[in-house]
Amino acid sequence: MLFIGYFKGEPTEYVMKYRAGTLSKSGRGLDFFYLKMNTSIVSIPVGTADVPFMLNETTGNFQSVTVQGQLTYRIANPESIAQLMDYTIDAGTRKYKSEDPEKLPGRIINEVQASLKVELQKLSLEDALKSPAEISAKISKALRESKTLSNMGIETLALYITAIKPTPEMARALEAEYRENLQIRADQAIYNRRAMAVEQERIIRENELSTSISLENKKAELIELQGKNTRQEAEYQAQALQCRLAPFKDITHSKILALALREIGENAGKIGNLNISSEILASILASGRTHELNQAEENECQRK
Repeated sequence: MLFIGYFKGEPTEYVMKYRAGTLSKSGRGLDFFYLKMNTSIVSIPVGTADVPFMLNETTGNFQSVTVQGQLTYRIANPESIAQLMDYTIDAGTRKYKSEDPEKLPGRIINEVQASLKVELQKLSLEDALKSPAEISAKISKALRESKTLSNMGIETLALYITAIKPTPEMARALEAEYRENLQIRADQAIYNRRAMAVEQERIIRENELSTSISLENKKAELIELQGKNTRQEAEYQAQALQCRLAPFKDITHSKILALALREIGENAGKIGNLNISSEILASILASGRTHELNQAEENECQRK
């Protein structure tokens, strides 16, 4: 059949059938026969679509940044977008007859860029680099409230900013500043560690000195105590010797010598050899004569 065709739509397509310029049928996933000479078919995808983007913008302190991300959207109201853009397809090849469907992601990204510009103008470069999640949330809200997208029947489902990058020169400058801060912190850590080591060494030396002083004090106390004990011991020994010699205080030399000889005689069995020098013998003889003279004088006195 050269003049009759058959069209079967997909569940994710919103199909609109126009006969002689008048809408005769519309809905998702429609299938129908149609006359090729007077029928136009509009197919609008209503599934979700992902659009990656990379935008160059300027922050509030006039620094250029590159923003990378992805937007997820869907056509929530096909009738609205069909009135603004041409989604007519060739039923045989299912290709769009115009370039409008290819322009739609660009128009949505333009809305993203407009909202992104507003948000970045509020932030410095450092703040922008630190807050991609906050920027994403604010842009998502702005897109949901956008009248342009609403009139086109577009619903934004999610927006993610994956990276915000400064220019290479500024990136190197920020890295240098960060490296310097890290180096300062590293130097401070080394200084603190050395200071702590010096403090610990001082404490150890003070403890050693305190221990040495304590030991010397104990040593001095010990020496003093030992001297005192030695002195007392000598005094006690002297007193004991005086007590032992007290009985011999009034005995004459000759009597002491005689007592010594008698003690030698009593212990003669224990003596192997006995040597008596001439001095001792002379002393014994002199003592004997002195004793005889004294005895004679006593006898004479008694006769008288």
